[in-house]
Amino acid sequence: MSHTSTILVVEDDAIVRMLIVDVLEELEFTVLEAADAGEALAQVRNTDQIIDLMMTDVGLPDMDGKQLATKVRELRATLPILFASGYAENIDVPAGMQVIGKPFSIDQLRDKVKSML
Repeated sequence: MSHTSTILVVEDDAIVRMLIVDVLEELEFTVLEAADAGEALAQVRNTDQIIDLMMTDVGLPDMDGKQLATKVRELRATLPILFASGYAENIDVPAGMQVIGKPFSIDQLRDKVKSML
């Protein structure tokens, strides 16, 4: 079997982040965490770190998820990015990026992540 996919979860709400991480780990993904865009970019800049997918909240304290995605894509041009938003239907996202509406079920999250990897 291939390596376990590594997902970077960017979410400023610690409880929400913990829940997402728990779900993804239960689905046997390796999970990296970031509380804000700054932490996320530090992980992305670490070229030794494998990241197969970034899941980010749209509303982050230091920059929004779309700004973060733009910066991440400058560093890792092909990284799939999943936005989590309470306003999913109102977001236009570039190619290779998708949106999951909050609140989402474990099944929805699993299916979305697997479809992107």
